Amino acid sequence: MDLAESTPLYLQIAEQLGQAIRQGTLVCGEKLPSVRETARRYGVAQTTVVQAYHWLEDARLIAARPRSGFFVSPRPVVLPEPGMTRPMKRPRPVSLDWLGQRVLGRRQPEGMISFSSGTPGPDLLNADRVRRALTRSVQQHRHLLCTYPGSDGHEDARRALARYAVGLGCSLDPERIIIAGGCMDAIALCLRAVTQPGDVVALESPTHFSFLELLQALQLRALEIPTYPRHGLSLEALQLALDTQPVKALVLVPTLSNPLGSCMLQTERRRLVQMAAQRGLPVIEDAIYADLAEGDAMRRTLKSYDGTGHVMLCHSFSKTLAPGLRLGWMEAGRWTDRVRHLKEMQAGAQSAVLELALADLVTQAGHAAAMRQLRSAIAVRVEQARQVIARYFPQGTRASDPPGGLLLWLELPGGLDAVALHEACLQQRILIAPGTVFGAAGRFRHGVRIGLGGDWTPQHLSALQRVGEIACEMLAKDRGG
Repeated sequence: MDLAESTPLYLQIAEQLGQAIRQGTLVCGEKLPSVRETARRYGVAQTTVVQAYHWLEDARLIAARPRSGFFVSPRPVVLPEPGMTRPMKRPRPVSLDWLGQRVLGRRQPEGMISFSSGTPGPDLLNADRVRRALTRSVQQHRHLLCTYPGSDGHEDARRALARYAVGLGCSLDPERIIIAGGCMDAIALCLRAVTQPGDVVALESPTHFSFLELLQALQLRALEIPTYPRHGLSLEALQLALDTQPVKALVLVPTLSNPLGSCMLQTERRRLVQMAAQRGLPVIEDAIYADLAEGDAMRRTLKSYDGTGHVMLCHSFSKTLAPGLRLGWMEAGRWTDRVRHLKEMQAGAQSAVLELALADLVTQAGHAAAMRQLRSAIAVRVEQARQVIARYFPQGTRASDPPGGLLLWLELPGGLDAVALHEACLQQRILIAPGTVFGAAGRFRHGVRIGLGGDWTPQHLSALQRVGEIACEMLAKDRGG
């Protein structure tokens, strides 16, 4: 078969097989040809076919069965998707109320079945793998426990992170990487480096609740930019905002945004970086969910297109390896020296032993396979949840269809109030996140974020069904009145 030269061979093969699956040429449950047979058919190495099959696994189009081969997966349930969000007319100071802390804060009501978390729980993460890496690090570097660490991070850890960043499309100088106490800590340092109290910061809309908390703490004003649930931030709306408002920085999550789960197209990412360079705009990129995205192309960061240093890349492994390590890192572009100074003055340093354990984990030969396994397990859970939503939630409910991650964004029909639904569910010991906590001005009153992370039990799908039933009861009561 004639394969074009501009795209990697494995991706060309995956796209051709994927098209056959989507068109129904290969049907649900059908076994794919063996790796050897496919390699012979396309005239490529077997390793190339293995890459293609792994890509199709990540895209939830096929599934591997032990000692049997690869089979076409069932087609995911189809639900209508939410529309693009509306623009915010002017920047607003951030003033968060008690509701967001109750739903998404560290102290939540006990005894709840919670849908507030987008972080994989212990059942999805490999605690033994992390434990072994920590043990090796302590044994090999125990002398570091008796010395103060450097504020930038251990040199070997920064080199490992630079190697890891190649998978994000980046070629980074280890000397410019700074290790921080988590991704949000890195974002806070970047924001402080480029803003002053009262400045305007542009955000996706809806946006991550923790971003709003951070802006409130730094006394910054939020300007929410309309966002497409599938492809992310509207660059046309951003352009208008830059033309009419004194925007000092942009904070966004291009891959699997929180709460929408959107992924920007690579053409849009490149265009955004060009806009930032032309405007001199600092862009703070949160890439924490990159490893949970289904396809390699979605993991390429804004930073990979940055030739002028206007993109400040922030990342951590709390969504994929070990939230308990509390380690993040950043490459702050032209503001690296400023960020480094701020960190030295106020944030201090992390444990070098933990940093080297993290370096061990992300450079292990089996790390890529571990990420594929995690994505596969997450995809099963998300699809189960979407099936429950399609069956039990009110007709007309819209649901996002993110290409990875553990978050679903719902739009409720018929004027159904998400805060009222939250309160009704709370009475039955079920915790959901109403959309109002993901905007600076109490917007998204008909939106709900469903988080499928945390401690997951067999009761969660039953509880999600009950949420849908409560929503139906509320809607029927409203219409009957």
